[in-house]
Amino acid sequence: MIFNFLTENWFEIVAALLAITYLLLAMRQDARCWIAWIISSLMYLFVMYSAGLYMEAGLQIFYLLMGFYGLYQWQYKLANNEALKIKVWPITTHMMCLATLFLLVLTSGYILSNNTDAASPYIDAFTTWGAIIASYMVAKKILENWIYWFVVDFVSVFLFVSRELYPTALLFCLYLVLVIFGYRSWKNEWQLK
Repeated sequence: MIFNFLTENWFEIVAALLAITYLLLAMRQDARCWIAWIISSLMYLFVMYSAGLYMEAGLQIFYLLMGFYGLYQWQYKLANNEALKIKVWPITTHMMCLATLFLLVLTSGYILSNNTDAASPYIDAFTTWGAIIASYMVAKKILENWIYWFVVDFVSVFLFVSRELYPTALLFCLYLVLVIFGYRSWKNEWQLK
């Protein structure tokens, strides 16, 4: 039974393992995290599209681009002795992000629910747009990215279970734990400034 599960889901499992590798390296602020991110995103593009999660599939294309951007940001700054430092955003920036997120979710969810056979269009839109915002924050080393990720990952667990993407749902359960450690690690470094 386990062997069948592994052979039937090997592609998704490898994508999940690469995603874990990304997060562990990101927690250590190791620029190689972006390589794992890029490969995992490419693999998840196919997984999400096959599951009918079109916003999540589209998100993977964004992730690919953001992976190259993040790698450039982290490597370029390091190469020029300008190591990218952890920062925090003011509350007004977060309020603007959340208002934008709300509008994007309503718009995308409405379009998907009325024009496609997308599964869970509003939840799919929320996890996608929330992840886009959080991804940008990681690339810029904004401390609160970890809080955004916690909320997005929590909702994602239920979305992936509903589509029977169990390895990915398990990955996101693990993310919930790792995000806490990532936040603590980045916060400790930020406080040392």
